[in-house]
Amino acid sequence: MLKGINAFIRLIRWPNLVFIFLTQVLFEFTVIVPAFHEAGKMPNLSGGYIYLLALSSVLIAAGGNIINDYFDINIDLVNKPGKVIISKYIHRHWAILWHILLSLAGVLLGLFIEFRTHAYLLGLTNLACVVLLFIYSIVLKRKPLSGNIVIALLTAWTVLVVTFSESNVLFAEGSALPLSKITRLTFLYAGFAFILALVREVIKDMEDVNGDSRYGCRTFPILFGLNAARIFVAVWLVVLLALLAIMTIYILQFGWWLSALYCILLLILPAIKLFKNLFKSRDGKDFHAMSSLVKWIMLAGILTMLFLVLHI
Repeated sequence: MLKGINAFIRLIRWPNLVFIFLTQVLFEFTVIVPAFHEAGKMPNLSGGYIYLLALSSVLIAAGGNIINDYFDINIDLVNKPGKVIISKYIHRHWAILWHILLSLAGVLLGLFIEFRTHAYLLGLTNLACVVLLFIYSIVLKRKPLSGNIVIALLTAWTVLVVTFSESNVLFAEGSALPLSKITRLTFLYAGFAFILALVREVIKDMEDVNGDSRYGCRTFPILFGLNAARIFVAVWLVVLLALLAIMTIYILQFGWWLSALYCILLLILPAIKLFKNLFKSRDGKDFHAMSSLVKWIMLAGILTMLFLVLHI
């Protein structure tokens, strides 16, 4: 029993789900709520609805992780045989059922939030996320870059959807709300999420080359080679480092020394280390370590929202 529960928790990739939940809740309370209170308005997601939104996102992501592993069993037996869960600990039929139940729950929860708060089209966008994750698992993951971009966009959507859920109030009360600040911070964090997710997805493809190539996948590293994939990742890391450097210089002008130090130590330096390791990496173990480092940079980026409470 306990082994089955542990296997299920690993199957849905609980650390990624924590990241999603943390991102949405922190963004609501450090960006949306202060901006609305400043204008004397109440956001759609007040009264605990932000937690329901985050839960719906977590449910959809969990369902997506299950269906992804379902279609990747043979590939995972080559790339990471010790981590295969479906068919080993959880029957394939149960995996499909859990995917359906979790995805459906996420969509229905989105419809409930939409009905109660007038967060228009939230149910439809949740359904679109489920469909995209399914298409990614059966088709796009095996194509060069298209699957990587879809996952990066969905990762960025975890930030965008919070602001999107407030769109009816933002349009109705636009002149009374600090729209420029909300928009700027929304796209700043969404862009950060997009770049890091894209980098991590390509690195994971580099890690999984052996199994992917055996089963006919045509991912970017397989189609163009590991060196081309390294250059692709390096370009995005340079873009990320440039943005982080600009942001650090910007916040230093206001004397936010603690925030700048945090950015340098926990974002810029790890990103530089990632860049250096990129061209020294040779095997799956190296790429896996790089993928883990990207996740830590993501977490550090999410936690920068806490500084918004101090400075904005």
